[in-house]
Amino acid sequence: MLKKTEVVLFDFDGTLSGLDSNVAFARYCFRRSIRPWLFLPLMGVCGIARWLRPDGVWWRENIRRFMTPNMVKKFAPGFIKQHKRERFGWAKERVQSERDAGRKVVLVSASTDYLVPHLVRDMKFDAVLSSRMDKKKPWKYEYLCWGLNKVYALDEWAKQNKMIPRVVRSYSDSKSDMPMMEIADERVWINPKTGMRKEA
Repeated sequence: MLKKTEVVLFDFDGTLSGLDSNVAFARYCFRRSIRPWLFLPLMGVCGIARWLRPDGVWWRENIRRFMTPNMVKKFAPGFIKQHKRERFGWAKERVQSERDAGRKVVLVSASTDYLVPHLVRDMKFDAVLSSRMDKKKPWKYEYLCWGLNKVYALDEWAKQNKMIPRVVRSYSDSKSDMPMMEIADERVWINPKTGMRKEA
């Protein structure tokens, strides 16, 4: 039998953390390897594709086409240690307060599965749902956890855990998260520059 459960959703980039982890990791790699520089022409094309189709998958994959399994293995640990400093000061406490209220707390992020779960490991989320990447081609998506796909990911998690989720609150900084915000009783919009709550 499915159990009705109160759930609180959190986005990560710009909501709990001040910088986009995917962009920041790319910059981290640029400073430590020549390989990304060789892909600059392709990145330029991807920039145009992004402007034409912001919700596209092709440009999202190819803009990080330089990424290899070895680069992830070599650079991710140092980046994760550094990037944790970008987390907003209230974030961990807020997650804990929602847990203390007896709700399930779920992080739903478009960031990659080789970054975001490690960036929030100490925050004790009940679930961390993120974009799943091909381990042999870490630039390629197996599942893009963005937009409406965040809601699908939540539904799948709830189904696996025999729950009917009632989303009490959703936290986000971006209008691209409107699907997950619309299913919540309360929408909490965060200013990504300040980490402070803002009006929708």
